[in-house]
Amino acid sequence: MKLLFELSGEHPTLPFAELECVGRITDRRTRVAVAECPDPAATDRLALTHTVMEYLGECEPTADALAALLDDLAIETDRPFAARVKVVDGAAGHPPQLSLERLIGSHVRGPVSLKSPEVVFRAVISEDRCYFGRVLVGGLRSTYEERRPITRPFFHPGVMMPRMARAMVNLSLVVPGEVMYDPFCGTGGMLEEGRLVGARILGSDADLFMVRGAERNVPSADLLVADATALPACDASFDAVVTDLPYGQSVCIKAESLNRLYEGSLTEIRRVLKDGRRAVVIAHRDIREIAGRHFTVLQYHEQRVHKSLTRRVLVLEKDATD
Repeated sequence: MKLLFELSGEHPTLPFAELECVGRITDRRTRVAVAECPDPAATDRLALTHTVMEYLGECEPTADALAALLDDLAIETDRPFAARVKVVDGAAGHPPQLSLERLIGSHVRGPVSLKSPEVVFRAVISEDRCYFGRVLVGGLRSTYEERRPITRPFFHPGVMMPRMARAMVNLSLVVPGEVMYDPFCGTGGMLEEGRLVGARILGSDADLFMVRGAERNVPSADLLVADATALPACDASFDAVVTDLPYGQSVCIKAESLNRLYEGSLTEIRRVLKDGRRAVVIAHRDIREIAGRHFTVLQYHEQRVHKSLTRRVLVLEKDATD
């Protein structure tokens, strides 16, 4: 099914990369993507998407072009509907938003309900295009706010927020029933997001205190205390590995020791990952040189968290010929 996505604007590349877990992108503009998706219901796992729509068409961002598109579509509905228009920041030369909403409303045959619509038709104007669709899923971001780390039974400062953790899980392309592993599981945030997408989850950490906390946060996870440079797992055991590597300020070790930790843990992650599958690794400096000795680096994203912290997200693939 051809779907239209209105994406988060907080990062230029991650929202597009995340869509790969549900479909294949065929067109894109700023904060907008069109993709072929075999299972539309799977889109509810997305974290960096605002709205998912059935793709109905597109045109130039003018009133005449939109009216012509609506005439061609000849939409009829017996359910109360509303028309909405979103203009992405930076789009220029378009008619006023309210006039476009009225235009859509006048071209759809059916009862209008602005307060409690059962169907919403939405146009999104980005750059040089106006995309039009019927809303399937909205409000995807709200559930992540309800799972803020501070609300968990065990809290530790500096953990990744659930929405970003879910995006990392999605980048791994893990699907329900597969096994996802986090060898630096900390408080279990990544494991919880893996569980919620239907993966079987296993986590470990060298710190017993953190493992005990993760047991409280994710009771269904299989957890153990383990050194990430000597993992107690068989070769090619896992369908996906998703982890946030420790860094100097949090683990209080010297940079040279940190290099050894990264080298050793990536060696082990490669060993326990199945051929042709992905590891998503978050680091706090650029470790592409180290990662490239063990994996094919498929993607690299940088996200500035605050003045002293920038996340480097690496999407890695284990060569199927290994």
